[in-house]
Amino acid sequence: MKELIKQLVQVPGPSGYESAIRETIREIIKPHVQETRVDAMGNLIARVGSKSKGGMRVMVAAHMDEIGLIISHVEKKGLLRFSNIGTVMPRYLPASRVLFLNGTRGVIHSDRHDDLSKIQPISQFFVDVGASNEKDCPVKIGDLAVFEGEFLDLGKRVSSKALDDRSACALMIETIKTIKQTPHELYFVFCTQEEVGSRGATTAAYQLDAELGIAVDVTPVGDILGVKMQVNLGEGPAIKVRDMGHIADPAVVDWMVRTAKDLKVPYQLEVLDVGSTDARAMQISRSGMPSGALSIPCRYVHSPSELIDMDDYGQALNLLTGLLSQEIRLEKK
Repeated sequence: MKELIKQLVQVPGPSGYESAIRETIREIIKPHVQETRVDAMGNLIARVGSKSKGGMRVMVAAHMDEIGLIISHVEKKGLLRFSNIGTVMPRYLPASRVLFLNGTRGVIHSDRHDDLSKIQPISQFFVDVGASNEKDCPVKIGDLAVFEGEFLDLGKRVSSKALDDRSACALMIETIKTIKQTPHELYFVFCTQEEVGSRGATTAAYQLDAELGIAVDVTPVGDILGVKMQVNLGEGPAIKVRDMGHIADPAVVDWMVRTAKDLKVPYQLEVLDVGSTDARAMQISRSGMPSGALSIPCRYVHSPSELIDMDDYGQALNLLTGLLSQEIRLEKK
């Protein structure tokens, strides 16, 4: 499982430019699905199974895109000013390394300032690609970059950029490979542009018109000082109850909790005060659908060195496979 995650995180794919990671995933899943297609938004949609008695049409979504930078200005000395693609946090920028989609590499630094205790805004950072002037700079306005760094195997845990949300993409791939039979028509959607507003999931949910939606994503953890939420690394996947854009359907939450208990999968309940997932887009598509989210606990989200626990990942695989392999009973209250 580590090798699959490592393979996926190393492919650059900022929001709107997911073609390389999409083709990587399509080649991996092609032997294990009934069909694949790519829609106008660039979402990769794969079908597994056919709907039988007691079955449902289910959309399972994880996003392929990652946060990144877009160049807005090239200075006379060859330094590059940039804006953000998705939520890029200034505190993670100093001395970070980046890889442009044209293969150029660079390092981020900032304008000189007197108060080192303050975090500067993105507008005061620049990328240095080693150019001495504007003319010999290999990067132009509009070029995109992603963070670059080594995939770290820390034993039970791994660290890398883009674990948000390539770890969930890997989880969906493993689920596709693991499911032996299902009464459902399952649509695994590897979505585009989640980091800029769940744009891919919005169009995919509309066209699929599913009866149930499940988003798979990472979630920040509360086992770091100063973070106030009760999800901890190494204590199992999280079942979302609420985030800033989505109140999970109570019947979906109950079903996921019941299944986790039946499978003896450790789980945590998640109430998140920042961000949202593709579940929001699914919930309000067309006339709406019941939706929920399964989360992989993750430290240092939206940094160049995100970190997950492989036990959480493995238990999330057990739970997602179990949820999709049997009849779904949503008990409305």
